[in-house]
Formats: sequence, structure tokens, C-alpha cells
Amino acid sequence: MEPQSVIRSVNIGTARPTEFSAPGVTGIDKRPVTGPVAVAAPAQGSGVTGDTICDLRHHGGPDQAVYAYAAEDLADWALELERELPPGVFGENLTTEGLDVSGALIGERWRIGDALLLEVSAPRIPCRTFQGWLGEQGWVKRFSERARPGAYLRVVEAGPVAAGDAVRVVHRPQHGLDVATVFRAVTLEPALLSRLLPVAELPEKLRDKARRRVQAKAD
Repeated sequence: MEPQSVIRSVNIGTARPTEFSAPGVTGIDKRPVTGPVAVAAPAQGSGVTGDTICDLRHHGGPDQAVYAYAAEDLADWALELERELPPGVFGENLTTEGLDVSGALIGERWRIGDALLLEVSAPRIPCRTFQGWLGEQGWVKRFSERARPGAYLRVVEAGPVAAGDAVRVVHRPQHGLDVATVFRAVTLEPALLSRLLPVAELPEKLRDKARRRVQAKAD
């Protein structure tokens, strides 16, 4: 019998000063909360009630409503970095357990609890705010080479989420394109970019970027 996938922690952040982001503030410092938290599709910002996103140019909105990261990947990083990495430290809203988040397919749907339905949309791309927050030298490069980016999700059906909620994968597309492959394509392995083009479940902005890069190489 396979172990059940669950939400280990629900994490939200408030604006904190930073020198590593253009707005001068960041919501990357997310902390676990108790009790259910409402999740809905946002026009901008976070889909998680009470969570703050400061850099709306690069984060938030319908295709980045929720960010999930696997507790197992956090544990691997904690061993490598020789430091504690509590839930939320990577800026994730949902810390999962028993779920291969980076191996999830683009367009895969997760039923969380009884009501919330989320759809995997894209990988998280590391930035200097992330590196500055962790304080690890060469962090963007190390994170990119590992290719365990976690996943952004869009909200298909709104609902509450709480630590301990079961996560069920209720739909997996046939295209076979997973989050890690998309990440590798847009970071260190551009030869993979053509695989992104036919996948309608990817954000159009990301597909358009891939299309332009593939075309530029062809020219």
C-alpha cells in the first residue's frame, strides 16, 4: 500500500524589508499557520488568504496562485547545507509529504481535502531574492543544477487547506511533461525547449518565451 500524500504545513508570509528585490520588500519568509486557510484564484498576488506577495511583476496571479515544495526535498537540502530548513523557508505555501512535486506533470490536478482543487502550472525559477534570503553562496546555480524546483499551481476550485489534509492526484495529462523537465529547459538545458511548445496547460507567457527561443535558435 502506497503511503498517503498529505499537506505537512500551510505557510504564509508578510512583507519584510530586503535589499535583494526591486520593491525593497519580500514575502518569501513564510511561516506555518494552524487551522484551515481559504484558497481562491487571485487576479494578482497570492491565492492563499493572508499571504503577501510583494513583487507582483514576477510572482502571483492565476498561474502562480500557490507554490508547493516537497518536505523530502527540503530534508535533502538540509543535509547538504548542514542547516535546519523548516517548512516555508523556500517561500512555499504548501509543504507536502509523500508527493513528488517536481515530478508532477504540467496540468496534473490535486484534490486537497474535500473541496480544494489545484492544477500544476509551472516550476519555480530561482532569483536573487531567494539567494539573498537563504544567504547561500551560488545558491541560484546550485538550485538550478539540482532541478527540484517545486511547483506553482493554479486554483481550479476554491476551498480551504490545512496541515494534515490528504492530497489525491485526480488527473494526469497524457503529454508526459513534468515540472522538472520544464525547469531544466528554461534554465540549463535549452535543447529541451521544443517539448514545451505543444503543452497547452503551461502558462502562455512561458510557452511564448520558449517559442521565441526555439525560433531564434532556428534562425
